[in-house]
Amino acid sequence: MAEDRIREIKIAKIDKLREAGHHPYPERWERSHTLAEASSLEEGVSGVRVCGRIVSRRDFGKLTFFDLQDLHGRIQCSVQKDDLGAEVFGQFNKLVDIGDFVGIVGETYNTRIGQLTVRASEWQFLGKMLRPMPEKFHAISDQEIRYRRRYLDLISDADSRARFKMRRDFIRALREGLDAALFDEVETPVLQTKPSGALATPFETHHAALDIPVYMRIAPETYLKRCIVAGFDRVYEFARVFRNEGMDPSHLQDFTMLEYYAAYWNYVDNMDFTERLLRDVIERCTGSLVVSHAAGDIDFGGEWPRVSLSHLISEHAGIDISAHETAESLKVAIKDQGIFLDDIDHLGRGALIDQLYKKTVRPQLKQPTFVTQHPVDLSPLARRNDDDGNITDRFQLVIHGWEVINAYSELVDPIDQRERLEEQARLHADGDDEAMVMEEDYLLAMEHGMPPISGWGMGIDRMVALLCGAENLRDVVLFPLLKPEVGDAIDEALFNTGEEAPAKEGADA
Repeated sequence: MAEDRIREIKIAKIDKLREAGHHPYPERWERSHTLAEASSLEEGVSGVRVCGRIVSRRDFGKLTFFDLQDLHGRIQCSVQKDDLGAEVFGQFNKLVDIGDFVGIVGETYNTRIGQLTVRASEWQFLGKMLRPMPEKFHAISDQEIRYRRRYLDLISDADSRARFKMRRDFIRALREGLDAALFDEVETPVLQTKPSGALATPFETHHAALDIPVYMRIAPETYLKRCIVAGFDRVYEFARVFRNEGMDPSHLQDFTMLEYYAAYWNYVDNMDFTERLLRDVIERCTGSLVVSHAAGDIDFGGEWPRVSLSHLISEHAGIDISAHETAESLKVAIKDQGIFLDDIDHLGRGALIDQLYKKTVRPQLKQPTFVTQHPVDLSPLARRNDDDGNITDRFQLVIHGWEVINAYSELVDPIDQRERLEEQARLHADGDDEAMVMEEDYLLAMEHGMPPISGWGMGIDRMVALLCGAENLRDVVLFPLLKPEVGDAIDEALFNTGEEAPAKEGADA
């Protein structure tokens, strides 16, 4: 049956519900138990009031079984003609469909096969669904539909519900761990006059009231550091950030980042705390320190290796970056090794090292690994190492070839910071879109004095994807950005048996 015809029939049932004295979209329903709570009750509990969406039903003449479901639970209920009377029972069977919301008042009992069930003594209609559910209520197989119709994905797929529960639990556990370590949570601006805090291309827009260009933040870093200047000792933010760059399974243009900064720490203190924090959070969320993944199990137990970036590049690319002090020299070495980098002729030395590392090293790092001691020109906001001024006190945590944390002993010397931002601004003027621009207001804040600081940023989406075994960040983002749909191909795939919608341009395969 065509979807439009199904919709017409359901709309007609709304009028019949009203005629029978049922409000199709009532104001409220008072429940005594959530579905998860009710599913743990003993037999014989009366006065149970539950509600949810009907996701399946089985009709047996004078008896109908159906399942109510929400994000956190599911329970079987039953309506019987002898309990409700012929008229009320008939209204339920004729006017209530799979996908509708209902409230049930009744008593728990066990069926002959031992399944806990709420036997209804009364029911109330709570909401009519006008569209049909996916065929046979099975999990949706077409990936693009799962992203576009996330609500249907969550209704029909227990694995999808588990992923988003994991995301919630992970964020909650991180927040509790940071709060226990005496961090303060704050909020910083999303719209900024300077795109700063990371090497990335920003989204630009226009502020009509102020008549100035503004940028969606690429990181909250410089504002969180202003908080340290203001007297915060340890500070963090779960920040939505925006980077106008390429899209692939491990990159999205808008994503969630956790950033924190701790006064009086260095990057080694930070690594030690990171390892403790994540081990505790991961074990709390998954029940284990070994996480299953399609590319091989990830073991978060034991000591995580700490290896310098230069050593890893030498090992995997055969290039000693310390022997090449200019971008031109390094370009020659990269080409001599037969390594191809996109847009190599327009990259500064820092960007060259970054791309070389991403091309040759990072894909090889499967287990949790701290990559340390990045070059200064790759780390414009990190503190120089006291023993070697060409490198910084910095680390990245890499897992499964994904960078999930970027961390520094922060640069707190305003004179050094000005020199580096001037160099970044020169690179930006020469065409490096990912280089930083000058930010005089941040330099002004720095000149009011900073203590020693170490901090980091973690991609929440990446970390959750790793813990769930997902290969694409869109699988752990509720509503990822997609190109607008064209035509009805997706709807046809949803509701016709045996057919899938063709992939749309711009969608991940």
